[in-house]
Parts: sequence; structure tokens; C-alpha cells
Amino acid sequence: MTRFLVVILLAGVLHAQTPAPETKDPLGRGTPQDSVFHLLEACHARDYSKALRYLDLRKMPPADRAKDGQELARQLEDLLDDTPFDITMLSRDPEGDQSDDLSATRDRLDTFHVDGQTLELQLERVKLKPGFHVWLVSSDSIPLIPKAHQLVSETPFEKKLPQQLVQFEIFDTPVWRWLVLTIMALVLWILAGFLSWALVMAVRKVANASGFRGPLRIGLAVAGFRAAMEIAPLAALPRLYVERALGLTFFLAVAWAGAVVIDLLTERWRSRLDPRVQAVSYSVLPLARQVIKLLIFLFAILSVLSVWGYNTSTILAGLGVGGLAVALAAQKTIENLFGGVSVIGDRPVLVGDVCRFGDRTGTVMHIGLRSTRIRTPERTIICVPNSQFSSMALENISERDKIWFHPTLNLRRDATSDQLMKVLSSLAEILREYRKVETGPLPVRFVGVGAYSLDIEIVAYVMTADYDEFLALQQELLLKMLQAVEQAGTALAVPLQESFASQRPIRA
Repeated sequence: MTRFLVVILLAGVLHAQTPAPETKDPLGRGTPQDSVFHLLEACHARDYSKALRYLDLRKMPPADRAKDGQELARQLEDLLDDTPFDITMLSRDPEGDQSDDLSATRDRLDTFHVDGQTLELQLERVKLKPGFHVWLVSSDSIPLIPKAHQLVSETPFEKKLPQQLVQFEIFDTPVWRWLVLTIMALVLWILAGFLSWALVMAVRKVANASGFRGPLRIGLAVAGFRAAMEIAPLAALPRLYVERALGLTFFLAVAWAGAVVIDLLTERWRSRLDPRVQAVSYSVLPLARQVIKLLIFLFAILSVLSVWGYNTSTILAGLGVGGLAVALAAQKTIENLFGGVSVIGDRPVLVGDVCRFGDRTGTVMHIGLRSTRIRTPERTIICVPNSQFSSMALENISERDKIWFHPTLNLRRDATSDQLMKVLSSLAEILREYRKVETGPLPVRFVGVGAYSLDIEIVAYVMTADYDEFLALQQELLLKMLQAVEQAGTALAVPLQESFASQRPIRA
């Protein structure tokens, strides 16, 4: 019984020590940035009854919260929309920005200067119930909103404009600002095109930079448009979306410039390659170029998404799972691909080489990423999958620097020792007469007595890689060797069975 009570007590203590799970706020007030973002969304939708729930009005009398709270939300909307407020500077961490000089439960919303007075609006992490924390505009910042709202007024330029252009709004931004930005975008696009053309023409004598004209034009136009937004600022949320679009466009332009650099480097490399290395020029370089360019664009997009607050590790994990599924579905294709990369990278044979693979011989016509095509002596084409070709024992015949000359002469058994010595010396002398014949210390040797012959082995190298030249020289050497055998008074042996058959009498 005592043990049972102890177990229950320990369970109660552990349960008390276990923190309550964090409740997800349906209004999206989990982080400072999310709270302000949804506050502005509610205000732009004119749902001020919802917007006041992002303000800490607990110090305000309950009877005044509905009316005054909505007015405070509207004033805060005007303040954030009509001032250089940057929502991206707010923390996306549920714990807030721990690196500022404020307390752990507070974050700075924005700072305003009114009549020489500095007004700082703050956000506070409020605990509504156990395990339920939300970020609200702090209660001590609420009285400062009407004072800071004095900054919101028509500029001298707006007072000179027709009131329809000032009062009519698109996405909570006066229409005149959209018109100015549209005109500025067109002008900047034309100017950026001219500047990019001028820069490319200025450096054309040094390098071929025509490919950079497109990304350079986009980069200049984006930078100019971002500066124009300081003249005609948008409301907070449209400004956020436009700035994100500009950032994405700029990063893609940088990635485009990187892709142009890759194209220039690969073309420069291709121009310096051996013409026989066609596999690298037509297979590896295009594939490697496309893969590197894809990685550059992927890195640019992931960088932008990371800045926007998206979890790029989840995206990469999804890409990894998708890549694994594709790899399993295309297992043979990928096996051939890696086999092709192995053949091209290791280069046991090149295009134009004569090679022996398995029990076949032929000339390599093309090395692709999936298969290798070889023309046989019968003038047929064999396509060998690279997964098989890369695992074969390949003999590169074209890579010979010299060709082995290795005939064996079988003299008659009735040849005398003097005749044999004369044949040996004559054959050695014949080999020494040719400069293209490389001999060792004993190129001609008497190697044995066979069943019907005396065997002479000849070992030498013909110093040429041209097989036709070797055949011509081999023919000349063999003819002279046969003449040397005849001059020694002997002859080549004839198989015994053939000799007996020739001596058999012919029946009538």
C-alpha cells in the first residue's frame, strides 16, 4: 500500500513539473512579426473589432474598449502604413528578440519622433492562460498611439494634387503613389537597358560580356525601383510583398549572371579540349553546366525563402524524398548515367579509339550518358549500356606506342645444326637492318624441339602506332625470313599427318 501511494505521489509530482503544452493562437499572435502582420491584415480588411484583439487593452475600462480600441487600431494602421515601418525587422521567434536591450517579454515595434519627443511603441508577450502566450501591443504603448498619429498628415506635394488621387486607395495606398511607381518602373527599365548596353559595350574589348546584359539590366532596374519606393512609399503590407518580389527578382538576376559565368567557363574549357574528347564536350559539359546552373538558381530561391522566414530544411527534405523516389523509379537509367560518367571521367577509351571489350573489337564512335556506340569490323554498330561497358575489361588498342612482332618459325626436323645456326644469325641480322624494329638482347631464339619441327621464336617491337604501317613492315620481314630459311638449305616443317597423306599412293 505504501509503495502504491509513493508511485501515485511521484506521478503527481512529475505531472506538476511537466510544462503545459503551448496552445496555438487562432489569431496568429505567436511571434512579434506574425502578430503585427495579422493586425494589419485585419485593419486593411476594415475588421477593427478583430484588430483591437492585438492590442493590450486590459488597463482600459471595459466599457471603452470596443469603441476606443477600434479607433486606436485604425490610428496604429495609419501610423505603420504612412511611416517607414519595416515589418521584416520584427522577430519571428516565439520568444522574441533576445538580443535587444529590452526585457525578455518585450520587443520594440517602432520608434517615432514627434515635436522633439521620442515615442517608442513596444510589443509584449502576455500570458493569457497556462501554456498560452501571445504578443500584443503593450498596454503602456497604447496611450502613445494618438500622440504618434500626429505624424500622419498630407505632405505639401499631396495638398497640390487632386483629392481623388490622394483619397482613393488601392491596397491602402493612395492611387497617386501607384501611378508614380508605375511611371518610374517604365523609365527605370528603359534607363537600365541603356546603362547595361553601355557597360557591355565598354568592356567588349576585354571580354565577351553580352550575356550579362539581361541580368545587369534587371539588377539596375530593381535597385532603382527600390529607391523610388522611398519617394512614393506603399502601405506596410503591400510594401512587404513588393519588396519580397524585388528581392526575389534581384537574387534571380544574380543567379542568371552566375549561369552566364558558368556558360563562359564551359565554352572556354571546351575550346581547349582535345577534339577526340567528344564525350566530355557533348555529354559531360552540357550536363554539368545544367546541373550547376540549376543548383545556383535553387540556392538563390532557397536563400530568399529563408530570409522570408520559411523553413528551408523542410523544403530540402521534401526534395530529398522526391529525389529518392525518382532514383528508385529510374534505377537502370541512373546506373547507366553513373557508368557513363565513370567511362568519361576515367577515360579508358576515347572517341575514335579501337578497343577490345569482352570478345568483340571495334572503334568507339560515341560515348553518351546512357550508352556507348562502337563500330565493328563488319561495319555494324553495337550499343553497349554504360553500366555494362564501365564494368568490362577494356583493352585500348589505339593507345599502343609500338606493336609487338612475335612470329614463330617451325623448321623441319631434318635440319642440321649448321643450318639452324645459319637461320638464327640471318633472322637476327634481318631485324637489325630496320630502324623501326626494336630488339632486345636475344630477339631470335631456339626455343624447343617439337613433334615434327624445330621451333624458333622471334620477339621484337615495331616502332609505330599505325597498324597499316605495321602490317606492311611485318609482311616485308616475313618474306625476308622465308628467304633466309631457303638460303640456309632447309624449309618450314609440314605437319606429320599431312606428310603421310601426301606420301599415300593414289589408287587407280
